[in-house]
Amino acid sequence: MPKITFVDADGESRTVEGKIGRSVMETALDHDIPGIVAECGGGCSCATCHVYVDAAWADKLQPPDSTERAMLEFAAEPRDTSRLSCQIRVRENLDGLTVTTPRFQG
Repeated sequence: MPKITFVDADGESRTVEGKIGRSVMETALDHDIPGIVAECGGGCSCATCHVYVDAAWADKLQPPDSTERAMLEFAAEPRDTSRLSCQIRVRENLDGLTVTTPRFQG
């Protein structure tokens, strides 16, 4: 199973195993990762699963669609590498993916 590393805003990291086909958000919730609120449960209708994708991984992800881009406008402190973790599906080629949770969600 692919390993995903979640880094919190203070720099503390946790590496967990993700299940193929589940979202990075679901993986975070499965492993009680702090910083992922996921108020809409993965419906891409909020920005409370916002993460910063490590720059080395940004090009390996499918680009955000128009709905995700619109929701990212509501994210706190968005960056060029901001994504909604509910929209990133765990795949074999994402083994080692690193994302950072922002200090605040929403």
